[in-house]
Amino acid sequence: MSKVTAIIPARWASTRFPGKPLVKLRGKPLVQHVWERAQRAKLVDRVIIATDDMRIAEAAFDFGAEVALTSPKHPTGTDRLAEVAKKLKSAPLILNVQGDEPDIAPSTIDRLAAALQDDPKLGMVTAANPISAAADIRNPNVVKVVTDLAGRALYFSRSVIPHDRDGHGGIKYLRHQGIYGYRRQVLLDFVKWKPTPLEKAEKLEQLRALEHGVSIGVIVVKRGSVGVDVPADLAKAVRALGRL
Repeated sequence: MSKVTAIIPARWASTRFPGKPLVKLRGKPLVQHVWERAQRAKLVDRVIIATDDMRIAEAAFDFGAEVALTSPKHPTGTDRLAEVAKKLKSAPLILNVQGDEPDIAPSTIDRLAAALQDDPKLGMVTAANPISAAADIRNPNVVKVVTDLAGRALYFSRSVIPHDRDGHGGIKYLRHQGIYGYRRQVLLDFVKWKPTPLEKAEKLEQLRALEHGVSIGVIVVKRGSVGVDVPADLAKAVRALGRL
C-alpha cells in the first residue's frame, strides 16, 4: 500500500489566538493532543509537525515529534503543507491534519488514508458529518458539502445546500470538516494555481481544486471534532477530550 504521511501545520501568529498550538489542555500543549491522535492512526507511516516558530518546534521536540521548519511567509496551512511535501519525494499520500482539533478521531484519519489508497482516481479526500441543528444549516460559518452517489464532492458552500424547494424534508445536510488527504502531486499543483472565481466568492480554497477538475472523495463520519479558533473554544475542547 502507498505510504501515508500526516502533516500538522502549526503557526504561532494566529490573528484570533496567538500562540494557540502551545496553549495547555489537560496538561498538554494543544498541538501535542493532535500529534498523539495522528500517531494512533494505523495507516499513517509518519507524522510531522510543520511550523515556522522555534517555540512550537522546541515544544514538539520535547514530546518526541518530528518537526519541519517552514517559511513564515505562507498565507495558508496548505502552503506550509506543500513546502514540506515538496521535500518528501517518497511520500505519495499526504494528510493535512488540522493542528487545532485536539479530539480528531484516529479512525477518521485512517478512513481518509484508506480512501486514497483504495481509489487511484481520487486526487483528494476530505470528511463531513451530518448536521441536525437548523441554526447550523443556516450558519454561513458552517461549511456544507453535497456529494454525488459515489460520495464525491459536487460543491462546498456557506449557503444552505441542497435547497429543499418544496419543503418535504428528509434532506441530509453535511458539515464539511477541515481535514484533507492529497496525492502529493495534486497538492503541489494546487498551491501553484491562482485562486479561482468560486473560491474567491465563497472564501473556500477547496473550491479551487473542484474548479480545476480534481476529484474529491468525501467520507462521512458520525461526528465532527472540536476546533479551537478563539480562547472561548478551550472549554469546549476540554470537555471533548474528557469524553475520549
